[in-house]
Amino acid sequence: MLDIKWIRNHQDQVREAAVQKGVDCPLEELLEAEEKKRQLQHRVDQLRAERNRATAQIAKHMAEKNRSEAEALKEQVRSWNASLAVDEAELGKVEERFKELMLTVPNLFSPETPLGATDQDNIVIKVVRQPAAFTFEPRDHMQIGEDLDIIDVPRGVKVAGSRNYYLKGMGLHLHRAVQQLAIDLLTDRGFTVMDVPLMVREETLVNAAFFPAGKDQTYELQEENKWLAGTSEGPLVSYYANEIVDLSQGPIQLAAVSNCFRKEAGSAGRDVRGLYRVHQFAKVEQVIVCENDPAAADQMLDQITRNAEDILDLLELPYRIVAVCAGDMGAKNYKQYDIETWMPSRNAYGETHSSSSLLEFQARRSGLRYRDGNGELRYCFTLNNTAVATPRILIPLLENHQQADGSIYIPAALRPYMRGLAAIPGK
Repeated sequence: MLDIKWIRNHQDQVREAAVQKGVDCPLEELLEAEEKKRQLQHRVDQLRAERNRATAQIAKHMAEKNRSEAEALKEQVRSWNASLAVDEAELGKVEERFKELMLTVPNLFSPETPLGATDQDNIVIKVVRQPAAFTFEPRDHMQIGEDLDIIDVPRGVKVAGSRNYYLKGMGLHLHRAVQQLAIDLLTDRGFTVMDVPLMVREETLVNAAFFPAGKDQTYELQEENKWLAGTSEGPLVSYYANEIVDLSQGPIQLAAVSNCFRKEAGSAGRDVRGLYRVHQFAKVEQVIVCENDPAAADQMLDQITRNAEDILDLLELPYRIVAVCAGDMGAKNYKQYDIETWMPSRNAYGETHSSSSLLEFQARRSGLRYRDGNGELRYCFTLNNTAVATPRILIPLLENHQQADGSIYIPAALRPYMRGLAAIPGK
């Protein structure tokens, strides 16, 4: 969320952000609602003040036995109360609409963010490792999973519908191994690792700026008045919601491993085969809460992106980093990098990680503040990154590390989590 005073004074920048991000933001209606809200609030405050003064005067007249004067003032108070009831009701409606409109305003995007409409306009800024040339006909991850009996999509569909799956045996061990590798790396780097609630209140997802735009991607538990989280970013950001945090010892570094749930609305016909786009998955997520300083935020963005890179290096996978263009980034993000890992079956890179800086956008919604060196209250900056997401990461792991004899090479860094196994034997 942006500050309304800033929005009023920088309307052109807000319009540009909305246009570039493809966000429907009725700015004129927002500013009209804000002006009407201020006028109504001023009128209500005046009436309340007049009523309070008259009430005090009535008490004085009653004490002095000036009944006629007291009755006249009581009649005036009744008239003010009737006006107040109308104005307060109208103010409530205007305030509610104002809040709704404020949630449509996107974050700005950084000067370094490329302009563009889709992922085709993202700019590659780094490539690490070239894809290996196979001396045999490579299989895709689904064929590998079926051959080794470690992935079962047909039974997942039978039990839960499309875009569902079972991981079996070494498929599950690999799934858990990459998570534990990420957890250990982040723990060693000072992150507090958490298990977080997955059924959350709507305000949690509003605070994290996933709502209102992301409701069509999110599963609602109507009887519970809750939602299933699509990422632990929301619960992590809201952990300190409406609190004043202590940043005197440096940024707060949080991480969580959690299941995630996503409808994949609008993806009909896309990535229907395999594990790339599924309804239930797991992520190890990083969230940073830092001081209100753009230079510090850039440093933190580089750090959390480096953490994800280091995990891919340990997995011995070829990948690249792209600067995400304005039209492809989320409305809430100020600056975003995606990490794309090489997937032989696609003959292309596929997104496996995302790093975002939001400045104070989430913190304003969440009431997340700290005291600066002068003791002044300021909104924090927040950042997030996917350390690893699985089963999607299993696609490049299985496909890039398949061997001619049908086995799957296990990177050395994963072997402690795979009972020392150097390879999944072929069948």
